[in-house]
Amino acid sequence: MSSKDKKIKVGFSIGDLNGIGGELILKSLCDKHFLELYTPIVYASSKMMDFLSQHFEIPISYKNQQTAETAMPNIINVVNVWEEAVEIHFGEPTAASGRYAILSLEAAVNDLKSAAIDVLVTPPINKHNIQSDTFQFPGHTDYLNKELQGDSLMFMISDKLRIGLLTDHVPIAEVTSQINEALICKKVETIYQSLKYDFGIKAPKIAVLGLNPHAGDNGVIGTKDDLVLKPVLQRLKASGMGVEGPYSADSFFGSDAYKNFDAVLAAYHDQGLIPFKTLTFGSGVNFTAGLDKVRTSPDHGTAYEIAGRGIANTASFRKAIYCGIAVFKQRQIHQ
Repeated sequence: MSSKDKKIKVGFSIGDLNGIGGELILKSLCDKHFLELYTPIVYASSKMMDFLSQHFEIPISYKNQQTAETAMPNIINVVNVWEEAVEIHFGEPTAASGRYAILSLEAAVNDLKSAAIDVLVTPPINKHNIQSDTFQFPGHTDYLNKELQGDSLMFMISDKLRIGLLTDHVPIAEVTSQINEALICKKVETIYQSLKYDFGIKAPKIAVLGLNPHAGDNGVIGTKDDLVLKPVLQRLKASGMGVEGPYSADSFFGSDAYKNFDAVLAAYHDQGLIPFKTLTFGSGVNFTAGLDKVRTSPDHGTAYEIAGRGIANTASFRKAIYCGIAVFKQRQIHQ
C-alpha cells in the first residue's frame, strides 16, 4: 500500500478541559462515518475520556496507545499524556485546565513534527491560563510557527469566504508599527501559495484591505496605505500575482466585493474576524497556512458559558476535520 493510499491519521489535542473541547471531540468521533475516513488519535488520558463519556452520556470505544505510531484504524485511539485523574470544573478557566491543555498540545505537535500523525485539529484554549514560564505564546498559531517549518498565517476558511491576517494577536496600538513591505510581501505570498497548493486554485485572486478608514482617503486619514501598501501591491501585481487593493474595509463586505476574490488579506485581527464570523459563524475553520504541516481548529473559543451542558454545536469542529484532511490530500498531489 502506497503512502497515498493509507488512512490519514488525525490527531486531536484536548483543548481547555473546562471548555467545550472534550464534548466536541466525543460528539464528532462517535460518528462511525468519520472513522471510515481517517484514524483518530486523542492526546489526553483514558481517565479523561471515561469521565467525558459518562458526563455527556456518549458511549465510546477506544484503544489506549503508547504512541500514535501504533494507532489502529476504525477505532478511537487515546495516547495517555498523563495518568492521574484531573478535576474538571466546567466553565472555569483554571490554571490546571490551561496546564493540561498545553501538555496535550505539546505531545500532539511533537507527533505532527515526526509525521506520526498527518493532521492536527485543536479545540479552543484559553489564552490567559496557558501562560507559564515555559509557554509564552498568545495562541496556537504563534506556538506552531516556532515549532514547525515555514511562516504561519492565520487563515479563516469557509464555503463563502477566506480571510488571512497581516497581524493577528497584536494589540491595536502596535498594528501600524508592525506593517511593513516585508510583512506584506510575505503574507500575500503565503496566501497565494496556500490557495494554489492547499486549495487547488490555479490562478488565485487576492484582495487586500486598507489599514486606515477609507484606505487612508488619499492621505487625509493616514499615509500608510498610500506610502506602503499601494506601492507593494503594485509591484506584486506587476510580477504576475493576482492581487488588488488596498480596499476600504467598511464597504468591502457589505457590497459583496469579497465574492470576486479567492481570499482577502485583512490588516489586523478584528478587521478580518468580525466580518468573517458575522457571515459564517459556526461553519468556519481556522487553518494555519504557510507551515509544512496541517493544523486546523474551529472558528470559536472555549464557550465556558455552555461548557458541560451537552449543547455545544460541532459544525465548525467537524468542518475543521474535513478541511484538514482535504488540505493534506491536496498537498500530496503536489509531492
